[in-house]
Amino acid sequence: MGLSVWQLAIIAVVVLVLFGRGRISEMMGDFGKGIKSFKQGMNEEEAPAKQLGHDAKPADEGLTPDQVKQTSDTK
Repeated sequence: MGLSVWQLAIIAVVVLVLFGRGRISEMMGDFGKGIKSFKQGMNEEEAPAKQLGHDAKPADEGLTPDQVKQTSDTK
């Protein structure tokens, strides 16, 4: 029960008549801009998370007293 080539052609013609060629290309341009903006937003959110990981200091739990003394001497 798939769509035949003729049915797809009729659907395409109806869409072109309803929206017009210019409106469809405008919608596709807006869609592309949205994807680009989304990718930029995802890259911007990853950068601060990586930066915070480098500034983290080790916890004192699980360290021997000598190791704790070494970490506190570097301050």
